Amino acid sequence: MDLSLPAQIVHGEALDTMRGLPSAAFDALVCDPPYCSGGISTAERTSRTAAEKYVSSDSGQGHALPDFGGDQRDQRSFTLWCSIWLAEALRLVRPGGSSLVFTDWRQLPAMSDALQVAGWRWRGIVVWAKTNARPQPGFANQSEYVLWASHGQLDRDHQPPYLPGVYTLGSPKGRARRHITAKPLPLMQQLVRAMTPGGLLLDPYAGSGTTGVAAVMEGRRFLGIEGSAAYAQIAAESVAAAVAHHR
Repeated sequence: MDLSLPAQIVHGEALDTMRGLPSAAFDALVCDPPYCSGGISTAERTSRTAAEKYVSSDSGQGHALPDFGGDQRDQRSFTLWCSIWLAEALRLVRPGGSSLVFTDWRQLPAMSDALQVAGWRWRGIVVWAKTNARPQPGFANQSEYVLWASHGQLDRDHQPPYLPGVYTLGSPKGRARRHITAKPLPLMQQLVRAMTPGGLLLDPYAGSGTTGVAAVMEGRRFLGIEGSAAYAQIAAESVAAAVAHHR
């Protein structure tokens, strides 16, 4: 891996790949790991595939997407697993750098615990309010969350940019949705603006490469790791196209 490249995708298991990277080489961690959520009961969350759990209205409409693994852990093992890879990420992000990690309402307590166990300084929560959440009895599960933390004292504390704490955007649909749990590109563009301009971002769960594309568009460098061969290929193509367009 050449960390001087503007952006790249590595196909490999996240933790194993991270252990081969140099300490303090990155300015920030920005990632959307498997939630191990998506169900009412423990059995629903741990026995079904991601494709079965995270369905949407455009599933099965000639737009089948690859499944992905690592999403069947129970609550205790999820917390332990997150603590392990977040501790490794802390080694890779320089002191003063920061992290943005996605989660949902079920795993919010576990993820906040894991961040702090791993040594990150928890700084706050960013809310993504989805305009196209599926209705359900009572209240819709309309929000997902981004936990903001830093490696020690944030080196850009009390400095611009001053970004919103809530973003109201729909999730990608149709052909724009290239991953089962895809995040909207405009959201990721906003989030990476909180990171050092020209800095190097790490994403151990790159998915279809949305964060990498956003990083390139916003003048940041990027290294993404993706365990699924199918998604690693999609991500590599998307990131390469972004790099070519923004030269």
